[in-house]
Amino acid sequence: MPKPLIGLTTYLADAQWGEWELPAALLPAAYISCLQAAGGGVVLLPPAAPEAAADVVARLDAIVLTSGEDVDPALYGAQPHPCTGPPVRERDQWEWAVLTEALARDIPVLGVCRGMQLMNVHAGGTLIQHLPETVGHHGHNLHGGHFSPHAVTTVPGTRIGALLPGTRQVATHHHQAVDSLGAGLIVGARTADGTVEAVESTRHRFALGVQWHPEMAFDSAVVHALVAAARSAPHPAPGRIAESKVRIRRSTPEATPPTPMS
Repeated sequence: MPKPLIGLTTYLADAQWGEWELPAALLPAAYISCLQAAGGGVVLLPPAAPEAAADVVARLDAIVLTSGEDVDPALYGAQPHPCTGPPVRERDQWEWAVLTEALARDIPVLGVCRGMQLMNVHAGGTLIQHLPETVGHHGHNLHGGHFSPHAVTTVPGTRIGALLPGTRQVATHHHQAVDSLGAGLIVGARTADGTVEAVESTRHRFALGVQWHPEMAFDSAVVHALVAAARSAPHPAPGRIAESKVRIRRSTPEATPPTPMS
């Protein structure tokens, strides 16, 4: 049986290697190695024109929306917080289109950190733009450029609760989090301070987001579950899951959803 083909979204950033310093499509190798170890085949999905998403997603068995830059607050009708990073609209537009296609086809989706936040915004939810102001500490992002462990407790009766029952340590590095929950999503895990650490869709076969980093080998059960779901993905025609089309909240004229780039 061929390995399920899983698409991973990437950064698009200036990078240096050897004698070269050029724009590059980047992704930490841990994403690739953990999926390969779980039996998946991997293809990278650098930002591209949103209209290309339908053809790309039609060839895949699952999608991973990876971590990265802050989601543009305009997508959920908010003004940027001083601690929110500059928008990376090319990536936002591409991943929005990829997620839309994946949900419409009901192929498995895993959102990691930023990826989970994008899933929530796509469903009409909002984000806390700087978590320390809400929870009163920096425990979710102790050291820049390094993952920190903290405890999460999963919700019984959810998919993530079945995969990772109870309380456990996970690898974390985030300063934003889910605020209002998007339509069709439920909370799958929280920290002791109440921060949402996992969400999952009630409308799709497998659409799960985790705020932590399962690729860092703290919980390979999540990665194995994605690969297992990808292996049995039925590839329905687009449009089968009508509920995936959720209107975005807008509170300002600038808060518009992604549009195809020229």
